[in-house]
Amino acid sequence: MKGVQHFLVFFSLLILGVTLASASDPSPLQDFCVALNSTKHAAKTLSLSFHEVFVNGKLCKDPKLATADDFFFSGLDKPGNTSNAVGSRVTPVNVDQIPGLNTLGISLVRIDYAPNGGQNPPHTHPRATEILVVTKGTLYVGFVTSNPDNRLFTKVLKTGDVFVFPVGLIHFQFNIGKTNAIAFAGLSSQNPGVITIANAVFGSNPAINSEVLAKGFKLDKKMVEYLQTQF
Repeated sequence: MKGVQHFLVFFSLLILGVTLASASDPSPLQDFCVALNSTKHAAKTLSLSFHEVFVNGKLCKDPKLATADDFFFSGLDKPGNTSNAVGSRVTPVNVDQIPGLNTLGISLVRIDYAPNGGQNPPHTHPRATEILVVTKGTLYVGFVTSNPDNRLFTKVLKTGDVFVFPVGLIHFQFNIGKTNAIAFAGLSSQNPGVITIANAVFGSNPAINSEVLAKGFKLDKKMVEYLQTQF
């Protein structure tokens, strides 16, 4: 009887441990897991019979075949082209640029802002917290908390200043200076994802019913339809 009880206790602890382990991203189980370039390549490498392979993240190539180039990226010294509607350019360095970032839970971006209002418009990263440092210029930055408070936290950042945007919260950066601005940001995911609010709401494919948006944003339906033509 005691043996059965001990087994039940052990089994309960095992189930609890598995549950807790699956509640967050696991730590890497090897030194590195260099991503294969594509799922087709992965399937071919693994001699799989199906056309595509989909996993949570990316499959790894044989670590014996890894090279220094798998952990390298060049070009963050080059300014991004800010000649666009929002006046900014984000240059990402994530697992798509550095395959060696796979499973390491970190990535980087460079953001260039045009003078007098260049902005990284309101957006969210569904899988990452962001820490941003300004290396040139002056930025007005902020984030908004979730419902029901919707508190706005803002700060004016100058060269050398750092600001944190918590995971999943809507945030933005806006160049209030008369010169170009530059910032670099670290993100706590190999693939943080980005949802630009206006693009997602007014530029979805297919389009969201304009009556839904008109009521949700308390706008005239014709205004909603106009906004949908802009994204």
